[in-house]
Amino acid sequence: MSLHTDTDRIRMLNDELRKHLLGGGAVITAGIAELGPEAVERLVKTIAVFDDFCHANDPYEEHDFGVFDFDGTAVMFKIDYFDKSLNFRSPNPADPAVTERIITIMRADEY
Repeated sequence: MSLHTDTDRIRMLNDELRKHLLGGGAVITAGIAELGPEAVERLVKTIAVFDDFCHANDPYEEHDFGVFDFDGTAVMFKIDYFDKSLNFRSPNPADPAVTERIITIMRADEY
């Protein structure tokens, strides 16, 4: 596979996780949990429709990171690629057979 094809596949898999929470896991930090269940539900929906990807925040065009204002709080999401045991980085983020995607949602001040 070419690098461009890998990037397209990684972006597609990341969008599946970000938009539908499919193909991986999701983690929220204590600061996000403190916002309460209703706010977390709205936040997940906000991330699902996030489309402010540009070279500054998405230099590899993988749609794996975003930051935005949520009710006056700077919030970030980041998708990381682990091996299936969640112990090491994935050997190939374009291959879901060897990759466990995890999206972490956090306040920017928790980073």
